[in-house]
Amino acid sequence: MGRLFHEDTLLTGTGADGVARALFEVARDLPLICPHGHTEPAWFARDAPFSDPAALLVTPDHYITRMFASQGMRLEDFGVQRADGRGRKADPRDIWRRFAEHYYLFRGTPTRLWLDITFDRLFGFTRPLSATTADESFDLISDKLASPEFRPRALFERFNIEVMATTDGALDALTHHRALADGSWSGRIIPTYRPDQITDPDHEGFATGLREMSELTGADTGTWAGYLEAHRIRRAFFRDLGATATDHGVPDAGTADLSPGDAAALYDRVHRNRAEPGDAALFRAQMLTEMARMSAEDGMVMQIHPGALRNHNTKVFAAYGRDKGFDIPTRAEFTRNLAPLLNAVGDAPGLRIVLFTLDESVYARELAPLAGAWPCLTLGPAWWFHDSVQGMRRFREQTTETAGIYNTAGFNDDTRAFPSVPARHEVARRVDCAYLARLVADHRLREDEAFEMIAELTTGLARRTYRL
Repeated sequence: MGRLFHEDTLLTGTGADGVARALFEVARDLPLICPHGHTEPAWFARDAPFSDPAALLVTPDHYITRMFASQGMRLEDFGVQRADGRGRKADPRDIWRRFAEHYYLFRGTPTRLWLDITFDRLFGFTRPLSATTADESFDLISDKLASPEFRPRALFERFNIEVMATTDGALDALTHHRALADGSWSGRIIPTYRPDQITDPDHEGFATGLREMSELTGADTGTWAGYLEAHRIRRAFFRDLGATATDHGVPDAGTADLSPGDAAALYDRVHRNRAEPGDAALFRAQMLTEMARMSAEDGMVMQIHPGALRNHNTKVFAAYGRDKGFDIPTRAEFTRNLAPLLNAVGDAPGLRIVLFTLDESVYARELAPLAGAWPCLTLGPAWWFHDSVQGMRRFREQTTETAGIYNTAGFNDDTRAFPSVPARHEVARRVDCAYLARLVADHRLREDEAFEMIAELTTGLARRTYRL
């Protein structure tokens, strides 16, 4: 019996609760496969103690800080630093007290579930977090963080993580990944190639990124051919340090398949800052197809994350920069948008594309039929705002009947908050155990099939999808 978290959470009401519990007994101890996330490789390269509870659990987690922003609170009061470096740095204990005082805001949310599991399993809380317990919980976590057992590498091993992928800009020197490659530690931390800065002409760093890319690779990014070659060189650099995947955060899933001459002319306009209306969107669309071509060549798994209107609050973006909780979902379309890419390279041997969405209305209408037909397509798990109990249930219910589970990618935690990694996997595993138990109760699955499927949903699918 957990102190803050009941052992039967999410496993009852299935019509076959005993099956759900038995499935979870299998699933709970399987290793964690983490093919997509935003943890910092520096944590593991340096293996220094985490500084304090607020810096570890509150400040980097935009699920948390966006909730406080929605209640009119200031981001800097929770440790988020201004882009210009100005402003008073908040005291960690004060941040934690504010967090504890307002913890009630997370009731009913997946964030509350993840945190309660973390407080219970990892830190041994005996009382719920509140204003009353703020100081005692801060001291408890601080004491644990000072011990060798709570250093990053020790936690990685304690969490039973088999492999963890970080998300890294295409121009990143991967200094910490290179340090980890020296063989002194057995933990597997690999990079992921994310080229958004240099594939999106609307990115504020596009022009400087092209110049830096030329310097890094020796390729002439003044030409279309040189620009593509620079990508190939950088992708190879990432692969040499273990990368198996690329990641593309785009406004929509639009793709294009221009002739070489038209593509070169388009590139000439955008890189010379002479873009015409619509050129930026067309260039992003062409680059998704070019990245798919390169993935067909080098075997890197291509992840496409469309459908977020990034930095919706322009004042927050100006003051604090990107990824501060104001990326908002938009309506998505995949069938027509992906047609140029799929008809160009969708049948290429070895090409694998993982599709994510923030628009649940396309699960059954578009994504499941697409993944159920095109051999290169795999469905990523319920993501971001739908990384929740109901979101995961809806994903399984709306995609399995058409695409099955074997055209899906398992689970990824997509987190910046390292201690929540096992909690997020545990919630996903409980939801999947309950889902499979319901199929058994309805006589749509045999029990032996359910046990095979839970092993796939927890580890097998992610390993194969991401070639780990």
